Amino acid sequence: QVKLVESGGGTVQPGGSLRLSCASSRSIASFNAMGWYRQAEGKQRELVADISLEGSTGYSDSVKGRFTISRDNAKNTVYLEMNSLRPEDTALYYCNAWAKTTYWGQGTQVTVSS
Repeated sequence: QVKLVESGGGTVQPGGSLRLSCASSRSIASFNAMGWYRQAEGKQRELVADISLEGSTGYSDSVKGRFTISRDNAKNTVYLEMNSLRPEDTALYYCNAWAKTTYWGQGTQVTVSS
């Protein structure tokens, strides 16, 4: 059973920064890709950023240029660096990993508010 544990969420003012971490109980090199999703209250879950085994990255238009996804295979951890945060970035952020099965973490809350 794979376990993904997110951390790093919190409350920050607009314009601030946070770094989310997703620690995997299994080698992340065994996954085809990993990603970060978010779900705001009353909205559907959406893909924020993803990173392939080879290191290729992709971002939603709403976060491009502000967020950066990265991976540390030695630590079995994927990160999401979030800068220039906006109130509309407020959501529960989930880590996702995909091999033959899709795995999800429990989520970490990010609140952007003055």
